[in-house]
Amino acid sequence: MTRFIQLHTLISYPPSNLNRDDLGRPKTALMGGAERLRVSSQSLKRAWRTSDVFAARLGSQVGSSDGSLGTRTKRLGADAYERFRAAGFNEKLAGDSAGKIAQVYGALKKDKSFEIEQLVHVSAEEKATLDALIATLIAGKREPEQAELDALLHTQHAVDIAMFGRMLASKTEYNGEAAVQVAHALGIHASVLEDDYFTAVDDLNVQDAGAAHIGESPFAAAVLYQYLCIDRELLKRNLGGDEALLNAALQALIEAALTVAPTGKQNSYASRAYAHYALVEKGSRQPRSLSLAFLKPVASNDYASEGIQALTTLRDNMDKVYGACADARDEFNVLTGSGSLAGLLAFAAE
Repeated sequence: MTRFIQLHTLISYPPSNLNRDDLGRPKTALMGGAERLRVSSQSLKRAWRTSDVFAARLGSQVGSSDGSLGTRTKRLGADAYERFRAAGFNEKLAGDSAGKIAQVYGALKKDKSFEIEQLVHVSAEEKATLDALIATLIAGKREPEQAELDALLHTQHAVDIAMFGRMLASKTEYNGEAAVQVAHALGIHASVLEDDYFTAVDDLNVQDAGAAHIGESPFAAAVLYQYLCIDRELLKRNLGGDEALLNAALQALIEAALTVAPTGKQNSYASRAYAHYALVEKGSRQPRSLSLAFLKPVASNDYASEGIQALTTLRDNMDKVYGACADARDEFNVLTGSGSLAGLLAFAAE
């Protein structure tokens, strides 16, 4: 029986700043007494759900009122107000209508008209319901009725909400439990944050040899261990039992996790990378991360190969101690040219 699907990957990023802290520096974490490069799970999930991989695999776009992907936004009320005003509503009618709509999703900000305090994740189906209500109100030149407002949130099966969950503080009956757990990606070795001191030259300045701009850009490089745990049964329930959509969702998630990086500072570093090693495990036993393999930082100069060796050794040793921790496994290794992405996706979805 396959309840859990676990994905373990190793990805080597050259100098980059994929995910910044409040000072603009690459995020880090202390583990095993060493500072490691870190990419937050929030950053990874947004990169994946808005990626071309998700769009192609699911035939949907974030922000659309059609398809299998949802939209996270604070602007549902503000956009409704703009549409009412564009349709000729006076300011009071537009404001009263937009305010009632926005409050369906949460409390409003005090300093920004009709903007919701927290991001709300709505499905394409729910966004289409809102679009239809706005069209009805515009046609009737009136405010929404309570029954119409109550119908804005309803049963939905957006893939990204099914994967990553939804929390609505004022409408808890529409909350959804996440079926996919995503760990922060973490360097398998110690990393040093460096600063790129750079200058920019004025193309039209032929008299002064000085720079037109001087700046610093922090960066770091690392091989990252990334871990995902998918509750396949919960994901299927969240998707309304749709087996075909489940398989498409699994393949979209795994392919994105292996090939899509956060967009932070990509124009400056072009640090795009694919995983050079991936392991998928299926089974019903309690899942476990293999981050223990890197509690002691990899210290050799061959991070890519040593990382694979450390991870697979720990996997095998755990099996010896606990018994088989998975019913079935598949993997690929770019360094040896073994396995394939297509094989891994087929294995995960079967």
